[in-house]
Order: sequence, then C-alpha cells, then structure tokens
Amino acid sequence: MAVPGSLRRQPANRGLVSHCTHHHIVVFLLTFFSYSLLHASRKTFSNVKVSISKQWTPSCLNSTAPELRPYELWNSSHLFSSAEEATLFLGTLDTIFLFSYAVGLFISGIVGDRVNLRWVLSFGMCSSALVVFSFGTLTEWLHFYNKWFYCCLWVVNGLLQSTGWPCVVAVMGNWFGKAGRGFVFGLWSACASVGNILGAFLASCVLKYGYEYAFLVTASVQFAGGVIVFFGLLTSPKEVGLPELGADEDEASVEEDANRPLMGNDDVDDDDQNYSIQATDNDNQPKAIGFFQACCLPGVVLYSLAYACLKLVNYSFFFWLPFYLSSNFGWKEAEADQLSIWYDVGGIIGGTIQGLISDVLQKRAPVLAVSLLFAVGSLFGYSRSPNSKPINAVIMAITGFFIGGPSNMISSAISADLGRQDLVKGSSEALATVTGIVDGTGSIGAAVGQYLVSLIQEKLTWIWVFYFFILMTSSTILFISPLIVREIRLLLHERHLRMLAE
Repeated sequence: MAVPGSLRRQPANRGLVSHCTHHHIVVFLLTFFSYSLLHASRKTFSNVKVSISKQWTPSCLNSTAPELRPYELWNSSHLFSSAEEATLFLGTLDTIFLFSYAVGLFISGIVGDRVNLRWVLSFGMCSSALVVFSFGTLTEWLHFYNKWFYCCLWVVNGLLQSTGWPCVVAVMGNWFGKAGRGFVFGLWSACASVGNILGAFLASCVLKYGYEYAFLVTASVQFAGGVIVFFGLLTSPKEVGLPELGADEDEASVEEDANRPLMGNDDVDDDDQNYSIQATDNDNQPKAIGFFQACCLPGVVLYSLAYACLKLVNYSFFFWLPFYLSSNFGWKEAEADQLSIWYDVGGIIGGTIQGLISDVLQKRAPVLAVSLLFAVGSLFGYSRSPNSKPINAVIMAITGFFIGGPSNMISSAISADLGRQDLVKGSSEALATVTGIVDGTGSIGAAVGQYLVSLIQEKLTWIWVFYFFILMTSSTILFISPLIVREIRLLLHERHLRMLAE
C-alpha cells in the first residue's frame, strides 16, 4: 500500500545542502550577528543594574562632605533615597522598554513587508546604538540625571530595537526553506543567546572603569554592525539571480502529487492541509497580507499567547539573573555577569537539538510540550540552588535548555512556518507581519512580567518569583495544548499508515 505524499516522512535535510550557496552562508552570518549586537546592548543594561543603582542612590557621607562640595552638587546624581526604589525604577524601565518594543514589533512587521528589509534593519541598528550611547554614556559624561529623560530614551530604544527580529526572520525565511528549517533556525536563533554572552563579556571587561564605558563599547559595535548590514545584506535570492523558495517548494509539491494515490483518506489529508506549514501555491507575485488576516492564520493566536507566557519567563532571566545572583548570593557583579552566561549556553544547545528533533518528527508542538514539562521541574530545582557557583551554573544551563530552547523555536522556526503556510499561498510578504505578531504579543507578556518580578521580589521573596515562573510555563503548555493534541493525532495516523504500507 502506498503512503500518501503528505504523510510520507521526508528527509529533514533534503534540499538543504544541495541548494546552499555562499550567499546563504553570508546571509546566515549577517542576520545572526546583527541581532546578536542588538541583544548585546540590551544585556549590557541588565548587567550594570547594580552599578547604576549605586550611582542613583546616596552613599555614606562623612561629616566633612558638605564642607568639601555643596550638598546639591554632591547628590545631583542621586535620583532615589534607597536602593529598593532604584531597583523598582530599573524594573519600570524594563517594562517601558518591552511595551514600546512590543508596539514597535507590530509596526515593524507591517513595515518590513512593504519596505526593503535591509534599510529597516540597518536604520534600527544605527539609531538604537545612538540612543543607547545617549542613555548610558552621554548622560554620565554630562552628569545629567533625569527620570523622565531616561524613560523617553528607553521608549525610543524599544521602538528602534523592534525593527530587528521581524526583519532578520523574514530574510532568513526568504533564503531557507522548510527542509531542515527546525535545525537551521534552531542553530540560528542562538543569535540572541550569543548576543547575551557578548554583552555580558563586554560589560564585565570594562565595568571596572565605569558603567558608562560598557554602554559606549556595545553601542559602538552595534553602530558598526548596522553599517555593514546596510552595504552587505541580501534580503532575497532573486537579488543575485537565484530562484526563490516558492519555485523549489512548488516542484517538490508537484513531485509528491504525482506519487499520491487516486484513492486516499481525503478527510485526514484535508485536515492536515489546513494546518500545513508548507507553501504549495505557485503565486509568483505575492502581496503583503493585512494585520488581521495574519492574526486569523491557523496557529498564530495560540502560539502568540503561549509565547507571551514563555517570553515572560525567558526575559525575566535575561533582565534579572545577574541582579538575582548578586543580591541573593552576595557574589560580585562581574562574577554574576559571567555566571549568567550558562543560561544562554543551555538555550543555544536546547534550541538546536529541539529544532532538529522537530525536523525529524515534522511536528513542533509535541517537542515543545515535552521540553516545557521538564522546564517546570528545572525551575523548581533552580529556585533551591545552593550557594555554590558550579552547581548553580549546571542547574542554570539545564533551565536554559528547557526554557530558552522552546522560546527560540517559537520565535524563529515556528514563526517562519506560520508565515509560509498554505493559506498565505507562499507569500514571503507574510513573514515579517506574522513574526511581528508572535514576538510582539510575547513582548507584551514579558513587559508585564518584568514589573511583576520587581514587585513580587520587593513585597515577597525570590522564591515566589520562581513560583510565578512555574505558573507561566504551565500556562504556555495550556495555550498550545490544542496544537499538541492535533499534531500527536497526526503522528499516530502517519505511523498507522506506514505500518499498513509495510
């Protein structure tokens, strides 16, 4: 008995190596490092929170201090009366950034589908670098401290940084097809974690000279990266005369249809087609779809809500992990910055391995479900980590594997899948919009979460913060449960058909 083409297991790497050129490698590297630099500048802010908090709060003064300098000048940089108030304001800045970032993602996704992706990405990188320089370096050099000014700069920074992710995912989606997408995007989505590691490394190297130099270094590198992207990035294969992905996928689709039996299980095939993430239409002139059309695509809303909960947890580690290690265990800030790298290492490995497994299964949701169940246990274990750096690093890496891995998969491979499913008819102009919706919704959840983390930590203790993380991780599983059930049923049906064929 022949197995229907839609249910035959296809090699995960078929077409991946045969169609790879040096242009693909350049695009992979440029998009990888462009977003890494954007994340490095964000990580710098989280890594210098302790230094900023000390700068913004009064230090112990001796009796001769008022005689040496006027009291107003001596305390000109002291925006808050206590370290707790400064910490709460830093959490508020994280929330402001993420809210503006979320709004910007919805806008950037729509703009990215209508304007040259290279222009949008390079503009966002260079402009954001200037804002980061003004926030952390220029204000310190000029001894200008103002809460409202900091808030305004961080709103602008969030809007500019939001141009990055929809653009790089859309470019990657234009160059890399469904064959091996889980593995390629799983490896590529390590760009955020690499950016975190780079930001932590740069900050720890120059932090002894002052936190303003940490902002200076990362902003300078990011600006240079934006210039390189402007002159070197190719947004689509057609810019160098290569065939677009739609043509290759159409040929594969025709080949499968030729081997499809005349009599088959039409109900299952139709059901599978409604949730298919392959582009099969040969529309040669795709048009950008609207925002509400993108929201109505199968799986977009459920994955967006799930990502809102998961990104809350992932970004809480991103923003607060160095601060937690310093305040809870009393470790030096530079040591905490270096130790926090292990969470990102776990995320890199997790995203790559889980992406590869999802390629083999040709299903994403079951892989996410298993990883997130283990994430609940790892969060519980990490909340009780002893005051030992080696043990803390190991548990941290395991937690990053089970949380950072699924987060990377949803924001990259799954977003690309959703933007290239049948109902879009192969339109590459849906990629940036869908990516903006998924990541934008996730950023809204992360924005709310950052304020709640600072509030829970202040009113209760860190252990309740981890209970909150466990609740949000469980909610992620709940939101994608319909997709998990559906894909498991499809897997069982495919297995049944293969057994009959043998």
